[in-house]
Amino acid sequence: MLRYGPTTALIVVDLQNDFADPAGSLSVRGGEEVVGRVNDQVQRAVAAGAPVFYTQDWHPASTPHFAKDGGIWPVHCVADTWGADFHPNLIVAGESVRKGRDGEDGYSGFTVRDPTTGDERPTGLEASLRQLRVTEVVVCGLATDYCVRATALDAARLGFRATLLTDAVAAVDLASGDGERALTEMSAAGITLEPGAPGDAWGVPG
Repeated sequence: MLRYGPTTALIVVDLQNDFADPAGSLSVRGGEEVVGRVNDQVQRAVAAGAPVFYTQDWHPASTPHFAKDGGIWPVHCVADTWGADFHPNLIVAGESVRKGRDGEDGYSGFTVRDPTTGDERPTGLEASLRQLRVTEVVVCGLATDYCVRATALDAARLGFRATLLTDAVAAVDLASGDGERALTEMSAAGITLEPGAPGDAWGVPG
């Protein structure tokens, strides 16, 4: 039974105003409710001595990632704006990993991809986890069918034992059922799906 500890990192994905706040430009339905559930996990992780990392979209004002510049998404999480800030109720108790700073598609916390050529390069997240001798990661945040999915799949691909907290995520569902399909894909990739609710295995080791 997996518990938080020094070799198990919590990865909080993109709990930023543009995604989590109802007034955000790419607001995810139910995103604000996720914040409190994630805070519970942050407190449990910190109490157990587990490292916590926060991914953060950090885009320039113009990027092929945005619809106005040829992409598919409305303008969101532009660097140094309200939309890019973490939700004010989020407990931030760890290192931030900013992605998409040079105009890339920043879905995964581990890699960014050039939206024109498709070339990928790593962020600093994997190196930080390796330095801390982390072997297991717990993923939560927004959104299930995009950045959460990409981060969890990359974690598994890189050899980390990965768990997704299913009640601490929410989906965009651009097409109906996208969130459920993402969960099925992650499970098929060997990612453990756990509820992560209070009273389960995700507490402080005792």
